[in-house]
Amino acid sequence: MADVHSKETRSYNMSRIKSKNTKPEMLVRQFLHKNGFRYRLHVKDLPGKPDIVLPKYKTVIFIHGCFWHGHEGCKYYVVPKTRTEWWLNKINTNIINDKKTTELLIKQEWKILNIWECELKKNIIDSTLTNLLDLKQS
Repeated sequence: MADVHSKETRSYNMSRIKSKNTKPEMLVRQFLHKNGFRYRLHVKDLPGKPDIVLPKYKTVIFIHGCFWHGHEGCKYYVVPKTRTEWWLNKINTNIINDKKTTELLIKQEWKILNIWECELKKNIIDSTLTNLLDLKQS
């Protein structure tokens, strides 16, 4: 099946996708800051360069895009019909890297929170973010 976009258009669209400071990441950061949490961003010394690091709570937060990290059972994770093998390889590599990162962080006694992009959609964002307040009790 052919792509609906030209090669140039597809290339441009893909180049616009960011890995840092994404809208889902900014929503979580704003909520945390508003609720008195102080954090560091993309700490290079930690495995996987977590999106958000809360040193006081020895907790890291990863905000995963449902497509890029293969969120099983999610309507936002759809395997592309073009270059399927290449995309599955890329996504599966991300999943493997996520597991390795988790194992390394657990060995270093970090708590890990994974927030999926779909958990920040209008209908459930409030409960997703409110659950982060539980960190203050732990």
